[in-house]
Amino acid sequence: MIAVDFMKHEDLIDVIPIEKLCFGDRWNLKSFANELDNPASHYFVAREGDRIVGYAGYWLILEESHITTVGVHPTFQRRYIGERLLLHLIDDAAARGAKWVTLEVRASNVGAQRLYEKYGFTSLGRRKGYYQEDGEDALVMWTENIWQSAYRERLEQLRGVMSTRTASVGVQ
Repeated sequence: MIAVDFMKHEDLIDVIPIEKLCFGDRWNLKSFANELDNPASHYFVAREGDRIVGYAGYWLILEESHITTVGVHPTFQRRYIGERLLLHLIDDAAARGAKWVTLEVRASNVGAQRLYEKYGFTSLGRRKGYYQEDGEDALVMWTENIWQSAYRERLEQLRGVMSTRTASVGVQ
């Protein structure tokens, strides 16, 4: 069973290896520690039993939630853990007063883009050379107001579908 909980400093010993597997040396221990100490930051881990298998976080700035990262250990990918983390971020941000959610995603990461589109994100721009390690562009994606009834209905529908799918792959 997968459980999502707040990330703590002691979780970083397990988060950093997943970060390296997913993204290389993009963020280090100090980067994550700084995020955990930042009052605008909200970070979570996904656990299977005692093992951390994924993580995600966002910044809340006024009414905007900016997703900074979502990572799932490669062994646990394709089990809807990333989607569950995304849904958790949206729910948590809404509970804290966010009206919009935004993020950057690699132009080449079509799988992630499709997941974000499924959750109502649309591409509104491109940041040239955004990723420092290789100069790849990022797409800037935004949701509509996450409090609009149409968006809330979409979220509930997706939550139901995800619940059915996760049960079929053993993720609760």
